[in-house]
Amino acid sequence: MSTCRKPYPSDVSDEEWSLVAPYLTLQREDAGQREHSLREVFNGLRYIVKTGAPWRWMPNDLPPWAAVYQQTQRWLAAGCFEALVDDLRALLRLAAGRSAEPSAAIIDSRTLRSTPESGARAGDDGAKRKKGSKLHMAVDTLGHLLALHVTPASAEDRGEVETLARTVQAVTGDSVQIAWVDQGYTGERAAQAAKRHGITLEVVKLPEAKRGFVLLPRRWVVERSFAWATKFRRLVKDYERYPHTLAGLHVVAFACLMINQVAALAAAS
Repeated sequence: MSTCRKPYPSDVSDEEWSLVAPYLTLQREDAGQREHSLREVFNGLRYIVKTGAPWRWMPNDLPPWAAVYQQTQRWLAAGCFEALVDDLRALLRLAAGRSAEPSAAIIDSRTLRSTPESGARAGDDGAKRKKGSKLHMAVDTLGHLLALHVTPASAEDRGEVETLARTVQAVTGDSVQIAWVDQGYTGERAAQAAKRHGITLEVVKLPEAKRGFVLLPRRWVVERSFAWATKFRRLVKDYERYPHTLAGLHVVAFACLMINQVAALAAAS
C-alpha cells in the first residue's frame, strides 16, 4: 500500500498497479493541479464498482467522491480502460497458447433492471419481463471482453449486431471470422450486418427435446462473462444516469478482472 490507512479488499495491489498506472496517467503525477494520489483515486473507483455504494458514500479515508467521479469520467472519455483491456486480452491469450487476436467471438445481451437514476431512459424487455437497460456484449472464446454497448431494454438483439461487429473488428484488426449467437439473432438482417464486417453468424439452437438445464456449446462462455460482471455490485442493476457510464463501468470491471489474472501469471512465473 502507498498509504498508511487500513486497506480495503477492493484496493489495487502493487503488482496490479504497475500494470494499470501507465494507462491512467493522463498528466504527470506531480502536476500542480493534482490534489490526490492517482492510485488512491483508482482505489476509490474500484471501491464503488465492487461494493455498489453510491458515490457520496465514499469512505472518508479515500479521496472525496467528487474527485474520484470527475477523474473516472476523464478516464472513460479518454478510452483508458478500453486500451488496457485490449492489451491485457492479448497477454492472456498468448499465455493460454492462443494467438494474440481472436478469430471467433460470442455475442449475447443481458437486461439490467432500471433504478430511479436510470428510469427515464429505460425500455421494456418483454421476453424477460424486465424494464431497464440492455447490455450487448461480445467476448472471445476465453470470455475476455471484445466490445459492448448499452441500449434501452426494448432494443432487439439482432438490431445491435452492426455496432458490435464494427467494434470487434476495429479492436482486433479484422481478425474475427465467426460469431456464435443465440436464437434471438436469427434472420437475414443480423446475418447481413455481421457479413458487412467479415463475420459469419452461427446460431446455436436449443435441442428440440429440451429437458431441464442444457449447457449450450460456445454460448456458455459469454454467460460466464456476464456472471463475472455480477461480482461487481454496481453492475447488478442499472444505477447510472447515463448509458455511457454504465458501459464504461463494465469495462472497468473487466479490466480489474484481467489485471488480477495477469498479475497472478506474473507472480507464478
